[in-house]
Amino acid sequence: MSDIKTKVQSYDANVQPRHVGGMAERTGNIYESLAIITKRARQLNVDIKQELHQKLEEFAVSSDTIEEVSENKEQIEISKFYERLPNPAIIATEEFLNKDLYWRKNDERKDRDLD
Repeated sequence: MSDIKTKVQSYDANVQPRHVGGMAERTGNIYESLAIITKRARQLNVDIKQELHQKLEEFAVSSDTIEEVSENKEQIEISKFYERLPNPAIIATEEFLNKDLYWRKNDERKDRDLD
C-alpha cells in the first residue's frame, strides 16, 4: 500500500474532464471501462481505510471517562495526510488511463473451459 501512497501524491486531487472515447478504447465498451475503474476504486478505498485505521489505532488510548479527550499532533497529521490523498475513483481512473491495471473477464474463461 505504501507504494500507492507515494505514487498518487503526484496526482491532482481535483476531478478532471476525461474523453469518453479514450476510456472506451481499451475495452471497446465505456460501461465495461467504468466497471473496471469502479472495482479498482473500491479496492483502493478498502485498502486506504484499513491502513488509516491501523495507524490511528496505534495512538488509541482506552479510558473509562468520557470527559478525557486528548489531541495527538501525530494522529492529526496522519489524518490530514489521508484527507489530502486523491479520491480512490481518481486514482483508479489514472491507473486505467496509464495502463497500470490488469483485468480479465471470468465469463470468457468459463466459455473456453466448456469447449
